[in-house]
Amino acid sequence: MPQTQEPLPKQADTEQDDRRLLISELCDYLEAYLDRDTIAHVYRAYLFGAEAHEGQVRRSGEPYIYHPLEVARILAGMRMDGQSIMAAILHDVIEDTETAKEQLATEFGQDVAELVDGVSKINQIEFSSKEEEQAENFRKMLLAMARDIRVILIKLADRLHNMRTVMALPREKQRRIARETLDIYGPIANRLGVRQWAYELEELGFKTLYPMRHRVLQEVMRKRHGNRKAVVEKIKQAIINQLQQEGISATVTGREKHLYSTYKKMKEKTLPFDQVYDVYAFRITVDKVDTCYRTLGIIHNLYKPIPGRFKDYIAIPKANGYQSLHTVVFGPFGLSSEVQIRTQDMHNVAEVGVAAHWLYKSGEKDTQQAQQRALQWLKNLLDIQQKAGNPREFLEHLKIDLFPDEIYVFTPNGEIKKLPRGATVIDFAYDVHTDIGNKTIGAKVNHQMVPLRTHLRNGDHVEILTSEWGRPSPAWLNYAMTSRARAHIRAYLKTQQRGESVALGERLLDKAMSELDGALDDISIEDCDTLLQSLKIKSWDDLLEEIGLGKRLAPMVARQLVPEKTTAVAAAEPTKTDGLVIHGTEGVVVSYARCCRPIPGDPILGYLSSGRGIVVHTEDCPNISEFRKHPEKWVDIQWEPDIKAVFPVNLRLEVRNQRGVLASVASAISDMDSNIDAVKFEDKDGQTTTMDFTVEVRDRAHLASIMRSLRNVESVIRLIRKKG
Repeated sequence: MPQTQEPLPKQADTEQDDRRLLISELCDYLEAYLDRDTIAHVYRAYLFGAEAHEGQVRRSGEPYIYHPLEVARILAGMRMDGQSIMAAILHDVIEDTETAKEQLATEFGQDVAELVDGVSKINQIEFSSKEEEQAENFRKMLLAMARDIRVILIKLADRLHNMRTVMALPREKQRRIARETLDIYGPIANRLGVRQWAYELEELGFKTLYPMRHRVLQEVMRKRHGNRKAVVEKIKQAIINQLQQEGISATVTGREKHLYSTYKKMKEKTLPFDQVYDVYAFRITVDKVDTCYRTLGIIHNLYKPIPGRFKDYIAIPKANGYQSLHTVVFGPFGLSSEVQIRTQDMHNVAEVGVAAHWLYKSGEKDTQQAQQRALQWLKNLLDIQQKAGNPREFLEHLKIDLFPDEIYVFTPNGEIKKLPRGATVIDFAYDVHTDIGNKTIGAKVNHQMVPLRTHLRNGDHVEILTSEWGRPSPAWLNYAMTSRARAHIRAYLKTQQRGESVALGERLLDKAMSELDGALDDISIEDCDTLLQSLKIKSWDDLLEEIGLGKRLAPMVARQLVPEKTTAVAAAEPTKTDGLVIHGTEGVVVSYARCCRPIPGDPILGYLSSGRGIVVHTEDCPNISEFRKHPEKWVDIQWEPDIKAVFPVNLRLEVRNQRGVLASVASAISDMDSNIDAVKFEDKDGQTTTMDFTVEVRDRAHLASIMRSLRNVESVIRLIRKKG
């Protein structure tokens, strides 16, 4: 679709006139299907939005209000209701201005305010990782869509206009927005059946992300179109004449397939352009379903069908409600073409999907079914999101769900089940019911026993064998393909793992308690509650699970439950007792972080690490910033005052590149009663050398004397203690 952009006005008066011209054009368009009172509300929303965005401009230099007006114009093309048009005009006022949701509710009603708020919330939160940000944005989008499907239609229209004007942005941002459009917004538009927008979003995304590929493919298509234009017209006319002879009234249109769909086919099947045969498509629109099948017979009698390329989406509609008969035939001159046959009602739903609810009579069966399918899809995705363990898992489920290539199989009762291509018996079992999937022990496909990893094909009859003792296996995740099956398998395994972890944690804690002359049975409910509050853990089972998984150490928890033992140890120490003395951590593994190499005298912190016990860091270690996000894992520790041990420390020296410098440095370290564990050299510029030493020290005072001795070496230019 060509980009239409108003010229940038030179004066304020001209700018205001152009704005009025835009809103007047929108109001003229709305008069075709909305009443005068609703149009008056739309105009009032425009005045409100224009005032709120006053002084704001887009990257292209045009006033910002042009953007929401264009979004409203796109929705008006779908004949969306007045509330949607008002929300489109106001969709950025909460996010980009000081306008509050309550103010919108007062001015334009609660429904409009909720729509604007739903669109705004999709992009408002900042996250610690890009993956987490994407997952959370999609979750919020799904929630907003589940409340009111119009939210996503406004968001899609917003993205469509942004793509039409994306060339005003820096190249890197163009690529990011185009990639997101192809990965998410185009497929969502297609999944909701809004094919007009899906096609344009994909074409604009393809052109922006791969401009050279788009240009080359467009040129090849143009040349091919020029050479075969007469042939395509001949096929079209032959179809019309044949249908007239059979007494069928129909509308026949011919078109080239979209560039992006052609590019995807070439890429997926590794085909050169010359081998992509069904580049042209013909659509035949008739009056009723019975005529669709009669027309199919006429087309197959006129041109030979290609085996295996016929699809009946009328008997078995796509998930987004799309219905049509598809066939690919050999035309004259060896030109194969796709032919789509549908009724006018099917065509309406095929073009605008869920938006058909507003574009046509809201009581029509097909449009209501399209809405129900969309809402069911959203419900399933939200259910999967709740079971997903992390953002990456949810994104994996989402992308699987957005790119289905469907097959159709039958239950023993003859019910049709729709699954993505590549689905296995396990996917089928979970599609029937979660309990069926969890209790599966075997399966029959076409009355033959098959392994659970068997891939299903179109038309297969599938029977699942279950048992009360049946349980999901972790191996199932290797061949479950659908997001629904994977989410339920993972949820079951997590529940099973929790039970085992709780039991293990209880055994470990009971053993640690017995070593302190205590027992779990002797602990009061009040002491348990006090401990849970101090550790900020919700329940006793949660604490036992953390112990069982190694996230929390049983001896440390036992000491908090049996304070008498800890107090006796602490009373024997002459130093401060509000921290845990490292020497008093009997039964707990203690290790020293290699990043900062803590030594006695350093201010230190202890971090609970699964499998490593307490890891000791210096308080100024650069690496502990990441650990500070989990304060519940920090342990207050301190050095014993009289330690008979040596500790490694990393030193970096920058020295002049002179003969005998290594001997001088080694001698200085040896004179201070220290050993060298390791040394590494790096020649910087021929005149200076960097030396990294690992030396053994007793404490900070010993280290200080070593560093003073090294600074007295004539060749040493710079000396630091390495951390991080």
